[in-house]
Amino acid sequence: VVVMTTLPGDADGPAFGRALLNERLAACVNLLAPMESVYRWEGRVEQETERQVIIKTTRDRLNALWDRVRELHPYEVPEFIVLAIADHLGIPLRFVGLGETAEDFGVFDATTFVDAVLAPPRTSGDAA
Repeated sequence: VVVMTTLPGDADGPAFGRALLNERLAACVNLLAPMESVYRWEGRVEQETERQVIIKTTRDRLNALWDRVRELHPYEVPEFIVLAIADHLGIPLRFVGLGETAEDFGVFDATTFVDAVLAPPRTSGDAA
C-alpha cells in the first residue's frame, strides 16, 4: 500500500519520515523536492511551497499510520491519499472524496477503505 501526503516546504521532512520508520509504520518514506501547490481551502485559492511525501506501508498499519500522520503533521487536515493496487480489478484507486474545510471530512477508517477498494466490483443484482 502506498500513501501520499504533503508537508510544508519548510517542514523537517527527514524527521517526519524517520518518526514513521522508527515506529515501524512505514517501510520507506520518499521526500520529493519542493514544489508549488495551488489549491482551494476555506473558499480561497492558495499557493504554497510543499513537498510530496510517499509512504510505503502495509494494509494492517494504515489506521495507525493515519493517526500518527495527524499527530505529526502541521496542517489541520493533512492530505492522506491511499493507493492500493489490485491486479484483479485492473484499477489502482477509486475516488474517495473532496473537501475544502475540516468539516468536509468524516471519520476515515483506512482498513475499511482498502477492503472496499480490493472488493470485487458489484454487479447490477447486488444490494446496495
